[in-house]
Amino acid sequence: MRLALSWLTVLPVRVDAVDGRAARRAITCAPFVGALLGLAAAGVLHGLVWLGAPALLAGFLTVGGLALATRGMHLDGLADTADGLGCYGPPERALAVMKDGGAGPFAVVALLVVLGGQAAALPAAPWPAVVLAAATGRAAFALCCLRGVPAARPEGLGALVAGTQPPHTALLWWLALAVAGFFVAPWHGPIAVALAGALVLLLVRHTGRRFGGITGDVLGAACETASLVVLAVCALR
Repeated sequence: MRLALSWLTVLPVRVDAVDGRAARRAITCAPFVGALLGLAAAGVLHGLVWLGAPALLAGFLTVGGLALATRGMHLDGLADTADGLGCYGPPERALAVMKDGGAGPFAVVALLVVLGGQAAALPAAPWPAVVLAAATGRAAFALCCLRGVPAARPEGLGALVAGTQPPHTALLWWLALAVAGFFVAPWHGPIAVALAGALVLLLVRHTGRRFGGITGDVLGAACETASLVVLAVCALR
């Protein structure tokens, strides 16, 4: 849990050593960290609305707060993954584009759509949906790191966590989130979780074909995609 907090938040949590076992457990614990971030985001959102901020402004400021609380790590992964998927050439070319660090047109569009969608959906969704979305986004890591999913590179975060999650761990998390979704927004909640899981699996499959496996950037892209889906579906009237 300390490693998960260290990786996924700006909290000054010290971790002396990181090995494969600790990394596996950190990925398993990630949805708990997501729930904590979601609670904080829900508090910020409703505080801004209480102060009289327009709904869209409150949504954008809350999204910005989440980016600060996570060092923008997942957004960086989303941008790099979008650029990698959008380029031509073999997997080596895509991985080089992702590692370059610049933001191309695909990255810009992906960030605009995801950040704008989250900001617009946040005020319209019931507040527990904010917690559900953040937890579901981090539960996407377990699907990205299922056993049998290779790493695209021999180094980096992807190589450390790829293939570390047994199927039953991912299944239990997603079933628990679907049940929680029913209490958050009957029918909308479970459908949102199921749709998010399906899109994450499609993303993992597509990036596996395009890159040869997962990278840390793919985890970030999966997180942001799943969070947006849950917020958007729960915001539907």
